[in-house]
Amino acid sequence: QVQLVESGGGSVQAGGSLRLSCTASGYASSRICMGWFRQAPGKGREGVALSDVDGVTTTADSVKGRFTISRSGDSAETTLYLQMNNLKPEDSATYYCAAGAGVPRNCPYLNWGQGTQVTVSS
Repeated sequence: QVQLVESGGGSVQAGGSLRLSCTASGYASSRICMGWFRQAPGKGREGVALSDVDGVTTTADSVKGRFTISRSGDSAETTLYLQMNNLKPEDSATYYCAAGAGVPRNCPYLNWGQGTQVTVSS
Protein backbone atom coordinates (compact mmCIF):
# COMPACT_ATOMS: atom_id res chain seq x y z
CA GLN A 1 0.00 0.00 0.00
CA VAL A 2 1.46 3.31 -1.09
CA GLN A 3 1.70 5.96 1.58
CA LEU A 4 2.89 9.55 1.46
CA VAL A 5 3.62 11.35 4.72
CA GLU A 6 4.33 15.07 4.67
CA SER A 7 5.81 17.36 7.28
CA GLY A 8 7.38 20.76 7.66
CA GLY A 9 4.69 23.34 7.01
CA GLY A 10 4.13 26.32 9.24
CA SER A 11 3.92 30.08 9.52
CA VAL A 12 6.77 32.47 8.76
CA GLN A 13 7.29 36.09 7.93
CA ALA A 14 8.12 37.21 4.44
CA GLY A 15 11.76 36.51 3.67
CA GLY A 16 11.84 33.48 5.90
CA SER A 17 12.48 29.84 5.07
CA LEU A 18 10.75 26.52 5.49
CA ARG A 19 11.62 22.99 4.49
CA LEU A 20 8.96 20.48 3.53
CA SER A 21 9.50 16.73 3.59
CA CYS A 22 7.50 13.89 2.10
CA THR A 23 8.30 10.22 2.59
CA ALA A 24 6.88 7.75 0.11
CA SER A 25 6.64 4.06 0.94
CA GLY A 26 4.96 1.04 -0.58
CA TYR A 27 6.37 1.33 -4.08
CA ALA A 28 8.08 -1.66 -5.65
CA SER A 29 11.13 0.38 -6.65
CA SER A 30 12.66 3.81 -6.22
CA ARG A 31 11.95 4.65 -9.86
CA ILE A 32 9.04 6.89 -9.05
CA CYS A 33 8.21 10.46 -9.86
CA MET A 34 7.53 12.80 -6.97
CA GLY A 35 6.47 16.40 -6.85
CA TRP A 36 5.17 19.30 -4.85
CA PHE A 37 1.94 21.02 -5.73
CA ARG A 38 0.13 23.83 -3.98
CA GLN A 39 -3.33 25.28 -3.82
CA ALA A 40 -4.31 28.61 -2.35
CA PRO A 41 -7.92 29.44 -1.39
CA GLY A 42 -9.96 30.24 -4.47
CA LYS A 43 -7.20 29.19 -6.85
CA GLY A 44 -6.42 26.10 -8.84
CA ARG A 45 -3.73 23.63 -7.98
CA GLU A 46 -0.33 24.35 -9.48
CA GLY A 47 2.83 22.34 -9.79
CA VAL A 48 5.64 23.90 -7.80
CA ALA A 49 8.57 21.55 -8.25
CA LEU A 50 8.78 18.09 -9.77
CA SER A 51 11.32 15.27 -9.68
CA ASP A 52 10.91 12.82 -12.53
CA VAL A 53 11.64 9.10 -12.49
CA ASP A 54 15.18 9.71 -13.74
CA GLY A 55 15.82 12.52 -11.28
CA VAL A 56 15.30 15.36 -13.72
CA THR A 57 13.74 18.27 -11.86
CA THR A 58 11.57 21.15 -12.97
CA THR A 59 10.59 24.22 -10.98
CA ALA A 60 7.81 26.69 -11.59
CA ASP A 61 8.93 30.13 -12.75
CA SER A 62 7.18 31.72 -9.78
CA VAL A 63 9.52 30.00 -7.32
CA LYS A 64 12.64 29.57 -9.40
CA GLY A 65 15.72 30.73 -7.54
CA ARG A 66 13.93 30.53 -4.20
CA PHE A 67 12.73 26.91 -3.93
CA THR A 68 14.90 23.82 -4.33
CA ILE A 69 13.63 20.29 -4.74
CA SER A 70 15.70 17.24 -3.82
CA ARG A 71 15.17 13.60 -2.97
CA SER A 72 16.89 10.70 -1.26
CA GLY A 73 16.19 7.09 -0.44
CA ASP A 74 15.93 3.64 -1.90
CA SER A 75 13.23 1.21 -2.98
CA ALA A 76 11.87 0.91 0.56
CA GLU A 77 11.37 4.63 1.13
CA THR A 78 12.00 7.74 -0.88
CA THR A 79 11.95 11.16 0.73
CA LEU A 80 11.28 14.32 -1.22
CA TYR A 81 12.30 17.71 0.11
CA LEU A 82 11.35 21.24 -0.78
CA GLN A 83 13.62 23.93 0.58
CA MET A 84 11.76 27.22 0.42
CA ASN A 85 13.77 30.40 0.89
CA ASN A 86 12.83 34.07 0.65
CA LEU A 87 9.18 33.20 1.09
CA LYS A 88 6.57 35.67 -0.07
CA PRO A 89 2.95 36.11 1.05
CA GLU A 90 1.83 34.79 -2.35
CA ASP A 91 3.49 31.48 -1.49
CA SER A 92 0.86 30.89 1.18
CA ALA A 93 -1.08 27.76 0.28
CA THR A 94 -1.66 24.15 1.15
CA TYR A 95 1.27 22.19 -0.23
CA TYR A 96 0.71 18.65 -1.41
CA CYS A 97 3.21 15.94 -2.12
CA ALA A 98 2.36 13.57 -4.97
CA ALA A 99 4.01 10.52 -6.44
CA GLY A 100 3.57 7.89 -9.09
CA ALA A 101 5.25 5.08 -10.94
CA GLY A 102 6.10 5.27 -14.61
CA VAL A 103 8.83 6.17 -17.05
CA PRO A 104 10.56 9.51 -17.57
CA ARG A 105 8.21 12.14 -19.00
CA ASN A 106 5.28 9.78 -18.63
CA CYS A 107 4.65 9.35 -14.95
CA PRO A 108 1.16 10.10 -13.64
CA TYR A 109 0.83 11.47 -10.11
CA LEU A 110 -1.71 9.03 -8.75
CA ASN A 111 -0.89 9.13 -5.06
CA TRP A 112 -1.27 12.23 -2.91
CA GLY A 113 -0.32 13.26 0.59
CA GLN A 114 -2.65 14.90 3.07
CA GLY A 115 -1.28 18.39 2.52
CA THR A 116 0.61 20.76 4.78
CA GLN A 117 -0.19 24.42 5.30
CA VAL A 118 2.33 27.16 4.58
CA THR A 119 1.43 30.69 5.67
CA VAL A 120 3.66 33.65 4.92
CA SER A 121 2.86 36.97 6.56
CA SER A 122 4.02 40.34 5.29
